[in-house]
Parts: sequence; structure tokens; C-alpha cells
Amino acid sequence: MLETAISFIQGAWTSVVEILIITAVLYYTYLYLRGTHGARILIGLALVFLTLTLVSQLLNLIVIGWILRSLSVFLALALVVIFQPELRRALTDLGSHPFFTSAFEKRETIEEITDTVFELASKGFGALIAVEREIALKPFVETGVKIDADYSKELILTIFHPKTVLHDGGVVIRNDRIVAAACIFPLTQREDLDRNLGLRHRAALGLSEESDAVAIVVSEETGQVSICHSSVIERNLKVDGFRRLLSQLLFHDDTEKNAPEQLEAKDRVPPARDGSVVSRQTERPEKPFSI
Repeated sequence: MLETAISFIQGAWTSVVEILIITAVLYYTYLYLRGTHGARILIGLALVFLTLTLVSQLLNLIVIGWILRSLSVFLALALVVIFQPELRRALTDLGSHPFFTSAFEKRETIEEITDTVFELASKGFGALIAVEREIALKPFVETGVKIDADYSKELILTIFHPKTVLHDGGVVIRNDRIVAAACIFPLTQREDLDRNLGLRHRAALGLSEESDAVAIVVSEETGQVSICHSSVIERNLKVDGFRRLLSQLLFHDDTEKNAPEQLEAKDRVPPARDGSVVSRQTERPEKPFSI
């Protein structure tokens, strides 16, 4: 009996693995295509194809069965054409995964974000940007306006221009794409912070308390640049310090970790502890905005 069971398992384990792989592929394909226009087309084609196949098998309709088998190749090509946008986006997401990202591409991403942030600061535009890491920011994305566009400095500058509708709230970035704007982030409830911290800083700190996202803040009043991460706020960052810290946080790049902090005036507000924390760098309150 035991030998029979062992021989059956040895002969059937490949089939079990194949079934699990196919099930996983179909499941994640469904999750990825759910809610898209192509998904409705796919469901319609599948229903028609399965219905005709079942009818031809039950009624032994030889001609219809031959037509369906002949059209299967053309149906596969049609699906590629129909789902071209979804396939392109899936391949883009796969290629932008950190596992496949080269060191050059990482440096390029850091440089793009750095240039954008300090141009916002030079123009006096207040900004709040959240870079998603391991923990998904979907609940906060749903509070804003979905964009789903390639990251570009021009688009970020347009979003945070004071005269645009979307400049209030935060922008969420995921895999080098701008996912949404005007998102509402949770405000920190800490009472030991500098009273001059504006709502953007408190929202960024609150987001870092509830997720592992890296939140970047540009003060509208002073032009100071800050980064919030792991319930810590790093204030008054200069270009080199910002680039170095962002590289360490996003890509765990420690190559410049011990570099000298020359001409760097940075204030660090640690996580909440007993006693008040007062920043050395005073800052005027930012203008209220809906977040």
C-alpha cells in the first residue's frame, strides 16, 4: 500500500506542480486585469469560445470543432493586440523591479528626484511626495486623484504649482511612476514636535509612522527640504545630503554613508520619546492646505 502511494506521488508530482503554476498564473492575471476594459473583452471571448466548444463536443459538430481549432492561433494573436497596453505595463513593472534595476538606473532615479525637489524649493513651491517601498500605499492613493503616468520633473512641477487644483495634498510614486496626486496622508499625533512644523511635515511624519514609505517635504515658506522615514524627520537637507540619504533609504546604498557632512546643516528630529524635542532651525508655519 505504501509503495503504491509512493509510486503514485512520484508519477503525479509533476502534474501537481503544473496545476499549481497554471492556477497561480491565471489568478494573478485575473487580479492584474480586473477592472480594465480588456478584462470584459476577455470574459466575452472566453464565454463564446467555451460555449461553442461544449456545444460542438456534445452534438458532435465536426465542422464547428475544426473551425474553433483553426481559429485558436488567430485568437491568441488577437488577445495580444487587445491587451497590448496591459502587457506593456506589466513588462514595464517587471523591468522596473528592484531585482532587475542596475546601479546606473538607481543613480539616475535618485538624480531625477533630487533635481525635481530642489527646483521645487527654488521656485517656492510647497510639495509633499511619498515614495512607496515594501508596504503598499493603496489606502492613501484612493483618497487622491489617480494619474498613473511616467515620472517626470515637468509633471511634478505642474502638480505642485500653487495655482493648480492638485497642489494640495501629496503625490505617491511607485516604481518610477506617479500613481496619484492630491492624496490625504494621516497627521502625526505627536506633541513633542516643533510648533513651527507645518501640516506637510506632520502629514509626512504621520505617513512614515504608518508605513515604510519615504516622504519628501518642500516647505512653501522657507524652501527647506526634509525627509521623513521610520517616524524620523530629517530637516534642512542640502543637495548632497539629500541625495545621499535618499540613496541609502531607497536602495540601501551605503557607499557614501561615511562621507563627511561638509557644509551640511541638517536637523534630525528622532521618534517620540519622553521630553520635548525642539528643532534648532526655526521655521515659519506653512500655509494651511487640505491634507
